[in-house]
Amino acid sequence: MEYETIAAVDLGSNSFRLQVGRVVEGQIYPLDSLKETVRLAGGLTTGKILERSAMERGLATLERFGERLRSLKGGAVRAVATDTLRVARNSQDFLAAGEAALGFPIEIIPGREEARLIYIGTIHSLPAAAHKRLVVDIGGGSTEFIIGRKESPILMSSLYMGSVGYTLRYFPGGRVDKKRLTEAKTSAAKDTERIKHVYTQQGWKEAVGSSGTARALVDLLEANHLNPDGMTGITREGLEKLAAMLCKAGSIDAFNVPGVRADRLPILPGGLAIMMAIFEEFNLTEMNYADGALRLGVLYDLLGRFQHHDMRAATVKQFVRRYQVEHRQAERVRETALDILFRLKRGATDETDEEILFLDWAATLHEIGISVAHTGYHKHGAYILTFADMPGFSNKDRARLATLVLGHRGKLDKLLDLPREDMVWRQLFCLRLAALLHRDRGGRSLPAYVARAANQGFTFEIPTRWLEANPWTAAALTEEAQMWRQTGFDFKVKSVASGSKKDK
Repeated sequence: MEYETIAAVDLGSNSFRLQVGRVVEGQIYPLDSLKETVRLAGGLTTGKILERSAMERGLATLERFGERLRSLKGGAVRAVATDTLRVARNSQDFLAAGEAALGFPIEIIPGREEARLIYIGTIHSLPAAAHKRLVVDIGGGSTEFIIGRKESPILMSSLYMGSVGYTLRYFPGGRVDKKRLTEAKTSAAKDTERIKHVYTQQGWKEAVGSSGTARALVDLLEANHLNPDGMTGITREGLEKLAAMLCKAGSIDAFNVPGVRADRLPILPGGLAIMMAIFEEFNLTEMNYADGALRLGVLYDLLGRFQHHDMRAATVKQFVRRYQVEHRQAERVRETALDILFRLKRGATDETDEEILFLDWAATLHEIGISVAHTGYHKHGAYILTFADMPGFSNKDRARLATLVLGHRGKLDKLLDLPREDMVWRQLFCLRLAALLHRDRGGRSLPAYVARAANQGFTFEIPTRWLEANPWTAAALTEEAQMWRQTGFDFKVKSVASGSKKDK
């Protein structure tokens, strides 16, 4: 399904942003944007607990965003959360309330996925170029680094250093002096040093800054004529002059110069220190600015899903190659699992249906753990999917895939924490049954069968003659039915006298 209007919600560590766009011939044209400074990272305690006051600020903002999005359908909106909600130990409490306030699901995305989306948004706001670019995005809680060429990212990293966290740690009470600035720069330099070698080896021709910190620095440097003559954007000389002015003022409150936006001033010292460290570590003299960032990247990534360029599908194909999945066996299981699901859904199909997509991907990847060891391979596969970098997949997406792969064989009691109404149970039924029917790995033809959803479970009808010819499978089906009943689901296997045509 395609939509004329789509929207992205960015739950950043400093600000929450909403971007609404109109899709015209594969391009996105801005219709509306909202931004509210929430300072979510400022409400994160040393014990990684998000304080109630910060949560309330965020929920109030999401309610207002929800009103603007009320007319849009679910598939047209994607909401992503970044660093603060990645690290907060009580982030699930906020997400549950946040989704109710917004009216749409919220995904916590990994740092590298955030970097990928930032790069997409940045590139779509810059002139086309053949050379490699270094993109730096200093957020409230983390900083993303990407080197890419054209629309393809090559290196992606996310470091736990941001303008909000650094300002709170190194500039308490808004006080600024050379000592504090040096300490903040040294800390940022140590973090940046971890990726310095591989990035400088890769190389780039143009450095680009994106998001709020870069924008604030550009505004300050240009409004106060701090850059060398004829230079725009961010320069090393300009940053040094700005730092001297800020230290001379002695505090954020006393820093009264043109170009300072009220919402950026309280976190300016932390962002400035990080940017100065990046310039020094990467030996930069200048950096251009790009208006597009995470929210624009989310919009274009969402658009790609409608236009059959879903990054998640590309990642699944890459994993099949990387972990040397036996393609023919995976395809047999995939086709049968999807066929069973279509029957349970009574033929209602939509190529963008998330239930269908995730069953497709889980069936394709259900044996990736064999690359580690055959014994307990479903556990190895779930581990890989939980912790591997998977471009396009949020943390929740990866967890869902991992659950399906973990649960496609073995006992079901390990999954009893899943709510009974969760669609994962239906997906698991389809995947487990398909894997069981194809366990011989010989590509045998299956008989005509009937699969139906019942009030409390599932019914599976299969010809008696086929069961008699395949006694191991018959016994396995009986055992499978018992396991489902032990979990509270009613799974009935019925043998029928003859194999009529498959139900459609």
